[in-house]
Amino acid sequence: MTRLKTLLAGACAAATLTGAALPAAAQSAPVVASPAGSVRGSTEAGIDSFKGIPFAAPPTGDMRWRPPAPPARWNGVRDASRFGAACIQPTPVIQSIYSADLGATSEDCLTLNVWTPSTAGKAPVMVWIHGGALVTGSSKEMLYDGARLAREGVVVVSINYRLGVLGWLAHPDLSAESPLGISGNYGLRVQVAALEWVKRNIASFGGDPENVTIAGESAGGLSVLYLMASPIARGLFDRAIAQSAYMISTPELKAARHGSPAAEGAGAALARTLQTPSLRALRGLDPQTLTDRAAMAGFATFGAVDGKVLPRQIVDTFDRGEQAPVPVLAGFNSGEIRSLKMLAPPTPGSAADYERTIREKYGDLADEFLRLYPSSDMGESILAASRDALYGWTSERLVRSQTAAGHPSFLYLFDHGYPAADSAGLHAFHAAELPYMFGTLDRTPPRWPKIPRTAAETALSDAMVGYWTGFVKGGRPSAPNAPDWTAYGAVGNFMHFTDRPEPSVELFPGMFGLHEQTMCRRRASGAMAWNWNTGLASPVLPERTAGCGRP
Repeated sequence: MTRLKTLLAGACAAATLTGAALPAAAQSAPVVASPAGSVRGSTEAGIDSFKGIPFAAPPTGDMRWRPPAPPARWNGVRDASRFGAACIQPTPVIQSIYSADLGATSEDCLTLNVWTPSTAGKAPVMVWIHGGALVTGSSKEMLYDGARLAREGVVVVSINYRLGVLGWLAHPDLSAESPLGISGNYGLRVQVAALEWVKRNIASFGGDPENVTIAGESAGGLSVLYLMASPIARGLFDRAIAQSAYMISTPELKAARHGSPAAEGAGAALARTLQTPSLRALRGLDPQTLTDRAAMAGFATFGAVDGKVLPRQIVDTFDRGEQAPVPVLAGFNSGEIRSLKMLAPPTPGSAADYERTIREKYGDLADEFLRLYPSSDMGESILAASRDALYGWTSERLVRSQTAAGHPSFLYLFDHGYPAADSAGLHAFHAAELPYMFGTLDRTPPRWPKIPRTAAETALSDAMVGYWTGFVKGGRPSAPNAPDWTAYGAVGNFMHFTDRPEPSVELFPGMFGLHEQTMCRRRASGAMAWNWNTGLASPVLPERTAGCGRP
């Protein structure tokens, strides 16, 4: 490891390299000399942090919508005591519990951050991918501070990646200029570039490049699925954590299929809406203006099945056994849709209307649907059906797939509430687990329901920090003074996080089978998406389909 604490002599040497005098605080700051270049960070309570480190060249000008390129090597010692800019994202029009002040944003945003124990050597590494629908968010959010995890002996890396239209636009002309004949997925390729940086550089920060876990929540969890499915990410990680991920259908690059237009066609339509007749004109647009106008035009931000970066639908990759051969830890929250009600259909006027619609949509599957999501409490049933179709089914499918492939994997349900959340109707809402598993109970966004400062909340957080870092270290989630977390196995073990961790078996019996059958029939039709179009919002499902089995 080439890390050192700069004493006075070291500080003077660094000042000589940069041509500037160092402030007194920097004279005891940690310096790392890595293959990417030398950086000076900061230290607090035995944890060294290095922020705003470039891992790819700025994707600006002619580099907009091109594969990531290596960053320019800098001379001397680079200051890494402050976060880099968040990536460009739509100008907020409303505030929510997730809203946070990200400061200035920039198209020049491809930086990462590292938290590492001061004495680390060949420590396991966790690479965190933030959520935000592939449109918003940043690695600088206080919720993702890696210091608490690092105190457990883990090196934590958090990354930025290209968002929205700047990260995911496909277009026929972009494909034509590509040597591979493809476009889109630029945000995903940036994530791969960050993992390649980790492989080359993390040993200098005390991390083990042969013991890397990728982790993410929501769109970060979707990114984990993309990375598991992508051949270009193979060999860059050893385990995966997917929190509230969604294995939904993905647009194909050149063909309209599964209810989505071709990604290239969608990009060409956006260009017409923006009145930009050429790539030169598109690349000449101000990035914030472009991002805002694309969002207002309804540009849908997803990966694209291009045969190269994403060879096929994610479910097909997993069904063929072509995904990364790694253990996973995956799960979701009981109240996912309580804070995402735009994903749920409106409640009908009566229970009879609810049941009639479900029977029209689900046919021979209607009885099972109504057993799981009865009309006796339509509001709760609608929330639960949307939750399960997106997050519950995905989590269990992921764990089942890896278990069947011989990789011990672990399932959880986060079902913890506390007074401020529960009184707001937000019991175990989407992302509510994050401050607990990061150990950042006091670093939530301003409108987030305030977590009480009690021994019970701290104990739950300590247990989750232990489980997550235990998995990162060796593929087995374990925590001091907490129950054993058994792998999913043949009986469907899972960990139920209520006010404490509770080992349990068989999560929501029948849930997985119903949504797997629904997905299978839609996939076989070739014309239906599988995403949040569930329950009352479902298309009329095809009849029993060969190869789909029974729910």
